[in-house]
Amino acid sequence: MSTSATQPVITPSTSTTPKVTIRVGTRKSALALKQADFVVTGLRRLHPTVDFEVKGMHSTADKDKITALYKFGGKGLWTNELEAELRAGELDIIVHSLKDMPTVLPDGLILACVTQREDPRDVVVVKKGLEDKYKTLADLPAGAVVGTSSVRRMAQIKRRYPHLKFQDMRGNIDSRVKKLDAEDSEYSVLILAAAGLLRMDVGARISQYLDSTTEGGGMLHAVGQGGLGIEARADDQKTLDLLKPLEDAQARLACEAERSVMRTLEGGCSIPIGVETQWVGDNKLRLTATVVNIEGTKAADAERVEEIKTQEEAVEFGLAVAKRLTDKGAQEILDVINADREASRDKAEPWVPA
Repeated sequence: MSTSATQPVITPSTSTTPKVTIRVGTRKSALALKQADFVVTGLRRLHPTVDFEVKGMHSTADKDKITALYKFGGKGLWTNELEAELRAGELDIIVHSLKDMPTVLPDGLILACVTQREDPRDVVVVKKGLEDKYKTLADLPAGAVVGTSSVRRMAQIKRRYPHLKFQDMRGNIDSRVKKLDAEDSEYSVLILAAAGLLRMDVGARISQYLDSTTEGGGMLHAVGQGGLGIEARADDQKTLDLLKPLEDAQARLACEAERSVMRTLEGGCSIPIGVETQWVGDNKLRLTATVVNIEGTKAADAERVEEIKTQEEAVEFGLAVAKRLTDKGAQEILDVINADREASRDKAEPWVPA
């Protein structure tokens, strides 16, 4: 962003009205801070007389970079500490990666705003030195190691490419890519979210975009992926009013439908529910969803198109798609995954997908 080289003329204010300050909470990762800055920049353009202060915090999952995400269990893995400060009045809003935000929020807190959505797809990043050899998942030979910390990604890829192997990969984008590229790295590729790479200006490392039309089989993204959700107190009307102009109406409706699927199936961010939404006509939304077991051998799939104009319609749409998934066996798959997670949660060693 460029700024004017001309120095402004400062006129001392005679007003005794205190300036409004909005305290913005976020995780402390480089990506989270960049996303918070994106939101604050937009709010400052809309409200130039309001001050915005960003406060970064480490979440439970930020502090423990060894335990696989699958083994944490529960919900609010990335959000609990921030929400405690929001409820206590120490923060006014929280900027979340929407995919990390629980679908059921604490009493008194609401999803106040969903901003314009970045590309929600997952992508393939190939190890340096192998980029001329491999471009896509279909190019990888039997036994090639795929790095991912997501059972959703692992399960869907196993379904289409059962000859590949998987190894857990934790850390921020920079550290994951460095682990991938290390000379002694066993990884051939990583699976990451396009949105994070694009926001961190490393989109050039993307080798393949994965979606429902991907050659070799569909790959659906996480609920809310690519979206930024702003959480606020339900009774803080002044702050809610400040956020309203930042909302992207279509992104909100699509994400509400996706979140309704997950809420109905009671899946956290580490459960293999994949979704894809696309506006296909005047107010018509197509929602595709899948639930796959960890071995990639069982799956429930659903797709539906409906006219969606309100958040209430989006929620009902998600409920209908979730019911279709349940009718096809999704709940049985999730019950097995949840039972396995509960049984293994107290083990000290990191869980590594087979």
